[in-house]
Amino acid sequence: MEGGSVSSDEHRENGRGSPFAPHTAAETTAMLDAVGVESEDHLFDIPEEIEFDGSFDIEPRSERAIREEIASMLGRNEDLVEFLGRGHYDHYVPSAVDHLADRSEFLTSYTQYQPEVAQGFLQALFEYQSMLVELTGLEVANCSMYDAATALGEAATLAVRVRATSGDRVLVPEQLHDGRRAVLDSYLAGTDAIVETYPMDDGIVDRDALADAIDEDCVMVYTENPTVRGTIEEGLGAIGELTDDHDALFCLGSDPVALSLLEEPASVGADVVIGDAALGLGAADGMGLGLFATREAFLRQVPGRLVGTGEDSEERRAYTLTLQTREQHIRRERATSNICTNQAWVALRAAMHVAWLGPDGLTDLAKESVTRANEVAERLDAIDGVTAPIHDRHHFREVVARTDREASALKEDLEAEGYAIHAIDDHLVQVCVTETNADRIDDLVAAVEAVA
Repeated sequence: MEGGSVSSDEHRENGRGSPFAPHTAAETTAMLDAVGVESEDHLFDIPEEIEFDGSFDIEPRSERAIREEIASMLGRNEDLVEFLGRGHYDHYVPSAVDHLADRSEFLTSYTQYQPEVAQGFLQALFEYQSMLVELTGLEVANCSMYDAATALGEAATLAVRVRATSGDRVLVPEQLHDGRRAVLDSYLAGTDAIVETYPMDDGIVDRDALADAIDEDCVMVYTENPTVRGTIEEGLGAIGELTDDHDALFCLGSDPVALSLLEEPASVGADVVIGDAALGLGAADGMGLGLFATREAFLRQVPGRLVGTGEDSEERRAYTLTLQTREQHIRRERATSNICTNQAWVALRAAMHVAWLGPDGLTDLAKESVTRANEVAERLDAIDGVTAPIHDRHHFREVVARTDREASALKEDLEAEGYAIHAIDDHLVQVCVTETNADRIDDLVAAVEAVA
């Protein structure tokens, strides 16, 4: 014992286990005897080539030398101007978000179980929930989730719980993010529910086909607005009526920017709204923040936690976690989900970004997302060998174009010119424009014209 600390070996020798695995030597021996092995090492089969031998074999270098090497390594990356979208959107994040979110009170905070020491963070999450409630028109908003894909999975399992006595079909559009479909399949693998697709018509829901597909066994219908191809769904009210007629939940996928301009989900009959925040982190190479809002009738079925308000002993407004339906340590086998984090810091950043924009700024950003999509479509359509957009619909942020050249070849040639787009079919490409790349539309059009 030195400096007031006790080593792990001393803990074991004293029969008190280690600070991290509180088993005595006798308890450890009894457990090893029960499973028939001589030591803890025999519980693991680690290949020799990756087993730690006591040394990382890394030559010590100065901070300056390491920084130079990393800069050189990163300098070999291709410097592409990205016109990528399909669920991940690069909106400009104001510096105020970085500076405020980087305060130590937020960076070092974990789940806010102790309200007496987390009032600031709890209030920020309460504001985040309030923003989602206002944007969706629904009464309850989870204080945050992993991402849009897991939020969709949680919506489906909520629908299964609500319709526990009948129904096992979840309907999703045939044009859907591959990642969202894969996660949804994983979520429902342990249930009796099955996922089926319904057709799209010129970029939006084929409502006649959906009407034929839905029946009393359907527990949930999922629709996106905007869709994965950037089109604006025109028949949300009819879809809401259709799901209501069959006692199925209507789940709508969207994001805060789009929600500031498009129809309010509650007004078209949506029971659950999921999606990605699309604010606070930029594109972040795929990292996001899951949204989840629902009706008050499903309050006890939400897959996360809610921050609420009350009063302390001096009658001052106070914030606390008022609902923790997913918490295994509280609900155990009755927990609604096994989600083990709630992206609190990312939700904080999203709330800061929305607050910084304000209602007018958020709406202006949404309007620009429409006009820029129209602009890039018109510019691309003027190029020989390119037709844009292929869907005769209103668009938000992104458009799909048809090219005479094979899409994958066009994509590769554009990458050689320094531009990244999506190739989504043999002759279909998708282009997304936000405020971070709008000043390079001319350059993109010129590059497409040169290689198309």
